[in-house]
Amino acid sequence: MALQTTHALLLLLLLTLLGLGLVQPTYGQDRMYQRFLRQHVDPDVTGGDAGYCNLMMQRRKMTSHQCKRFNTFIHEDLGNIHSICRTANIQCKNGRMNCHEGVVRVTDCRETGSSRAPNCRYRAKASTRRVVIACEGNPEVPVHFDK
Repeated sequence: MALQTTHALLLLLLLTLLGLGLVQPTYGQDRMYQRFLRQHVDPDVTGGDAGYCNLMMQRRKMTSHQCKRFNTFIHEDLGNIHSICRTANIQCKNGRMNCHEGVVRVTDCRETGSSRAPNCRYRAKASTRRVVIACEGNPEVPVHFDK
């Protein structure tokens, strides 16, 4: 009986904190953030060539079942990427207003069209350019590469 009362009180406390906005449910956001990091962030390089794209796309598991046609790797430290989330909100491609833009060093990897998974082949273009990312949470973290 005491255990049921304790559980009920803990549940009530959690619901109260959620209602006040003091505790944020983060599982989905964290999963999306981790996916964003896996697919788009490589701060250890300044730019890549076709060999870089071929290796990274495979390492980051974007060639397992089918070749991902296009992917961008951002070559900035996490602090710089997170700071994009603190810029003014702009409209995303899906119409939501949780996107932000910044200028970063990137490598764009485009699938050649003649390869088959898991041996996908890519062309690379390294540049410094404007990117748009969607951010969510409190504090906001990047969860989607919009363009």
